[in-house]
Amino acid sequence: MRHAWLFLLPSLALLAAVLLWPFGYAIYMSLSDFSSGTSGTTFVGLKNYIEIGTDPRFWSALWTTSTLAFFALGVELTSGLLIALALSSLGRGAHAFVVAMFLPYIVTPVVSGLILKWMFVSNWGLIDATFLSLGVQTPDWLGDPFFAKLTVILADAWVSTPLVILILFAALQQVDSSQLEAARIDGGSSLQIARFVILPTVAPMLIFVASVRLMDFFRSFDVIYVLTGGGPGTATETLTMLTYQWGFRAFQAGKASALGLVTLCIVFAMIFLIATLGPRALGRSAK
Repeated sequence: MRHAWLFLLPSLALLAAVLLWPFGYAIYMSLSDFSSGTSGTTFVGLKNYIEIGTDPRFWSALWTTSTLAFFALGVELTSGLLIALALSSLGRGAHAFVVAMFLPYIVTPVVSGLILKWMFVSNWGLIDATFLSLGVQTPDWLGDPFFAKLTVILADAWVSTPLVILILFAALQQVDSSQLEAARIDGGSSLQIARFVILPTVAPMLIFVASVRLMDFFRSFDVIYVLTGGGPGTATETLTMLTYQWGFRAFQAGKASALGLVTLCIVFAMIFLIATLGPRALGRSAK
């Protein structure tokens, strides 16, 4: 048994090759003046990080990403929990509905973005054509800053809510039926049962799915790129879109690498707060 750790070496080598080495190289690039088309790199220390911290475009992208993520998570967790509760009350037929609702999540993000763009494009898109045929004037979904953000939120909710439903539906299967029956016998209302019996049971999975979706949104690129390209202007320019702009449009790979690491630290801090404060908040709401 003392040599059992040797069996881990292939996995550790693969992990180092696909994760640790690229991560270390990203750190090296973030500390260098690394630009495409130039020969060699120059060590610049924290210059890239200082430039990011003093760049208004970074703070605008951070605010946009945080705002979109907050509202998208709110829509996904609320609708996902309500739909999961409804499905859990169906009994045997629920599993077929869960599988059907999961289909949007397994569609390639670029394809999902193209479908949604076809729906939201002005005048001849599915939504506009439907409303215009009824004589209802519609806004410019992708050209107006406010509605472009709303479209991104709805698009992310359409793509990702099925995952939330699947996880919460599985969590609801762990609710003790005897506790539900006892609560009903004691005269508990549906709201009280949900708050004091169901919520404490699914709270760990709520925190888990919120953390996963937050990480996913901060690295989301495909759907936003296809839908709005970060526009109009910079209205929907997230941190990932800004990283793409700096790395592949401005050819500032060092600065883009630094922004990627900054984004990683921001997401880590947010996940830590969710994992720390989430159980306390849900625990207080269930008391």
